[in-house]
Amino acid sequence: MKKKIYVLDTNVLIHNPQSLFSFGENHVVVPIVIIEEVDNFKKGLDEKGRNARQIGRYLDQLRSSGSLQKGVKTDNNGIIQVVLSHKISETSKDVLITDTNDNLFIGTALYIQEKNRDSEVIVVSKDANVRIKADAVGLIAENYDVDKVKFEELYQGYMTIEVEKKLLEKFEKDEYLENDFGEFYPNQYIKFIDKDNQEFVLGRYSSKNKAIYPLNNYKGEELFGIKSRNPEQTMAFDLLLDPSIKLVSLVGKAGTGKTLLALAAGLYQVVDKSIYTRLVVSRPIFPLGKDLGYLPGSKAEKFNPWMQPIYDNMEILLTHRNEQKDSNEGKIFGKKNTQLEDYLSFGFIELEPLTYIRGRSLPDQFIIIDEAQNLTPHEMKTIITRAGEDTKLVLTGDAYQIDIPYLDSESNGLSVAVDKLKNEELVGHVTLEKGERSELADLAAKFF
Repeated sequence: MKKKIYVLDTNVLIHNPQSLFSFGENHVVVPIVIIEEVDNFKKGLDEKGRNARQIGRYLDQLRSSGSLQKGVKTDNNGIIQVVLSHKISETSKDVLITDTNDNLFIGTALYIQEKNRDSEVIVVSKDANVRIKADAVGLIAENYDVDKVKFEELYQGYMTIEVEKKLLEKFEKDEYLENDFGEFYPNQYIKFIDKDNQEFVLGRYSSKNKAIYPLNNYKGEELFGIKSRNPEQTMAFDLLLDPSIKLVSLVGKAGTGKTLLALAAGLYQVVDKSIYTRLVVSRPIFPLGKDLGYLPGSKAEKFNPWMQPIYDNMEILLTHRNEQKDSNEGKIFGKKNTQLEDYLSFGFIELEPLTYIRGRSLPDQFIIIDEAQNLTPHEMKTIITRAGEDTKLVLTGDAYQIDIPYLDSESNGLSVAVDKLKNEELVGHVTLEKGERSELADLAAKFF
């Protein structure tokens, strides 16, 4: 079988440096213009900078095995080659204005196609416009979607089953049911609905015992001033309070309560129950709209604009808690009404940019990663590997609100994590459907 020739774009390499080795026994080409673009990122301290430096290390290691200009054979019998662009203008002058890097990249692919008439040359780019232009000049163009999942088929975390009332009564009496309903994932929830009156009972599947049990971790009580308003939020609280579940993912549209539930459960277990030593909250730093530019002040002051949604949710929780505390109750920090600054000052809560989490080991902590849909699969792996002994990690996000170029609802780190980890007993997931922020917010989430 004739080997294919894959020509890789900059965004593919920056997205995942391992993409160099992801094409099996085929021929991988990196145009020199792409090396120059990657070089522009190498001094950055963010994920792009780290990936750019890793690409340089990979290619430099390959040089020890041969000439990149002629092509170096890899361990999986493929070939990786760096191609110069000195003849591009002769090849593509009739179809492209070769004064942009994208067009130089496409021109290189055209040059390779002319020199290898018997091979299938494929342009690989995460930029839709590059793929469109490549297709327009007669090249095969593909997206790099090794980690892509079908979002419409994404695991929901629960299933609805209609049953007879007798079965509901048996479940409530015996507090378990043998699984005669089909295949379930570990920690998947089942919503048993009475066929006649639409009453329902929630259960959770145990893959160890092959049976379904009632929810034991959450019974509808208030946690830090709030309680669940719908079945999905009840499932979410049950996972968040279960010490055996080390990774919880909550996916849902705006206003479904993902972040608020995670913060309430975290504060309850850190402050009230002392199960974890600290609540760590972080989110990717990526602005909606025009960036604010460089901000003066300390790390905390620079981080404040991006953490404002977290502050808003914290204030809601603390306001509810202070309003419901009786004057005879014990005081925290010597105060009847505590403020967010009190929890921050005493070390119960730490707000940390994701930039500074890399390289850390975080044991015995409750970690919330908000807006996790703005992470790549590689970044998601980096974050999950930060979890130390007895740490619980919570991922929240809305796969339809992605601010990062070249990521979508099917290729972002949150969706990929949900899909890849759904078979693990340490992991639980719930998709929240009903908006609870306000009627207006729910209306906007439905129609826009």
